[in-house]
Amino acid sequence: MAALIAAYYESSGSRFVGMLLAHIRVSLIALAIAVLIGVPAGFLCVRHPRSQKFITGLFAVLRVIPSLAILLLMVPLLGTGTAPAVVALVLLAVPPILMNTVAGLEGVPAFMLETGEGLGMTPGQVWTKVRFPLAMPMLLTGMKTAAVEIVSSATLASKIGAGGLGDLIFTGIGLYKTELLLIGGAAVALLSLSTGLLFALLEKKTMKHSIA
Repeated sequence: MAALIAAYYESSGSRFVGMLLAHIRVSLIALAIAVLIGVPAGFLCVRHPRSQKFITGLFAVLRVIPSLAILLLMVPLLGTGTAPAVVALVLLAVPPILMNTVAGLEGVPAFMLETGEGLGMTPGQVWTKVRFPLAMPMLLTGMKTAAVEIVSSATLASKIGAGGLGDLIFTGIGLYKTELLLIGGAAVALLSLSTGLLFALLEKKTMKHSIA
């Protein structure tokens, strides 16, 4: 098996790199969009509590729909390729970012808010200089969860022509080539672990600054 894996890298190394980069590209696009949706939505939930039940409920319902089902539903609307894959991954990633944003912003101690107001900060400054900085570790935790889920679920993107490491995995399944399954699966696992480690380091650094 080791010889087969080595032979694949020797003959198709550039193709593997292309699939890896496509996987990362789709994942980064989906994560960026999810952050742009989830963080403002979380802010809206805290700023206007009456909207929280509706917003969190909406994304909770969307999240229970399997990613593959969303992919297939998006094909008639968006066709094949990256766009429907990104939509499915965004719907998967928004809830943890949203919920952690809400938890982080609501978890800021009241005395910290009162201190900011006592220093003459405007309401906007309290949000930007007190609430969000102190909530950042929780926000990053939500982003880490979302990023790991995106990376692992992006393998399905190959089903609709979006490329990525899923091409390698599904080719291995179709051709009964175990070495392709091992290469693709190991690459996705390592990418997920690396993503989690990166966000863990960011959380640790942010926590130090929060404490300081």
